[in-house]
Amino acid sequence: MANHPSALKAHRQSIRRRRRNRSNKRSLRTALKSFSRLLEERRKQDAAQALPSLYAKVDKAVRKGVLRKNAAARKKSRLTRRLNALAAGAA
Repeated sequence: MANHPSALKAHRQSIRRRRRNRSNKRSLRTALKSFSRLLEERRKQDAAQALPSLYAKVDKAVRKGVLRKNAAARKKSRLTRRLNALAAGAA
């Protein structure tokens, strides 16, 4: 365990940051899973309406440092492709 006051403070800060980062990651994962569930249930309209808010959560994750910029772009591209594949399959 840390002994110096500065090390103790750094430890406290790392605990707070870890808690915040885990919360941000969890909320993103939950949103992604709910979108995947909509696609699995073939609810095209609901998924199309949920996509913009999901984009916003992915972009927010980039701002918070949870995701890198290219990883977020890749994730958004794949989500859009999955939705378009569902729309093409239903048509």
